[in-house]
Amino acid sequence: MVTNSKKEETQFTGEFNIILDGIHPSDIFGLREERLKLLKKLFPKLRIMVRGNEIKAMGDDEELEFFKKKFNHILEHFEKFGKVTDEIILEIIASEESQTLSAIIDADSSGVLLHGRNGMIIKARSPNQQRMVDASKKHDMIFAIGPAGTGKTYTAVALAVRALKNKEVRRIILTRPAVEAGENLGFLPGDLKDKLDPYLQPLYDALRDMIPPSKLESYLEDKTIEIAPLAFMRGRTLDNAFAILDEAQNATESQLKMFLTRMGRSAKFIITGDITQIDLPRNQTSGLIIATRILNKVKGIDFIFLNEKDVIRHPLVTKIILAYEGDKS
Repeated sequence: MVTNSKKEETQFTGEFNIILDGIHPSDIFGLREERLKLLKKLFPKLRIMVRGNEIKAMGDDEELEFFKKKFNHILEHFEKFGKVTDEIILEIIASEESQTLSAIIDADSSGVLLHGRNGMIIKARSPNQQRMVDASKKHDMIFAIGPAGTGKTYTAVALAVRALKNKEVRRIILTRPAVEAGENLGFLPGDLKDKLDPYLQPLYDALRDMIPPSKLESYLEDKTIEIAPLAFMRGRTLDNAFAILDEAQNATESQLKMFLTRMGRSAKFIITGDITQIDLPRNQTSGLIIATRILNKVKGIDFIFLNEKDVIRHPLVTKIILAYEGDKS
């Protein structure tokens, strides 16, 4: 978040630098640095400069300490809510207590899971999505099963990002089986990453809604967030991690068992899947179906079943799901 200040003191003046790690300066100061101009007006005794990701302030020691404290509160607000405005800066500067809006507002009390990019509110939007949120507080492993469009993957990713932001876990592991749905991997262009990324794209899409681009890039580079095919999980132990297995209906029994037994200390696991869209060969039974039968009475594991009432996409999606279900009867 912030590299601690480097301070060079003289009798009357001081200097410190703040390095923005994983945050683009425009996210804080605006595209035209309008909020930098506001800060300069609020701290006329300081010389404040921005060079790339480095913010430098020079001036009286006492004024520098006050600026540093308030600027850190601004960064904390951005980390939590994904947005900074003139009004937020003014409120933080004017506040007598050492707290920001992020300390004042209790997100859980309003049902908000987290604030995504540009302050977008991310929360459970259906009864069974809320069940997922509630179950995550009581259980370390959750199965969320339901048709397309019910928000099971999106809610799971939101829970993982919230846990990371709250420092409940150190990393997020997102994985999917690389099962072909009518197209052979060997005939897709590019290297292995290029071939696999399309399977993982829904996970990237969810993350981009929730984490600023530069911060997400930083997380992916240092493996704080790891997105990988299910086969890459073999032999690992996932400690202090929030792991999500998406499209679990396309995992075989042995693959799903392998993933579930990767669970380490202080870990949370969410397994999502849609048993109406299984792409495995006909002679293979979905591991998700088998797990539902074997694990449904294991203490510490909860199963949430979503349905057409949880669909949050276009209203036609609900009608399509009901039409296909009616055609089977």
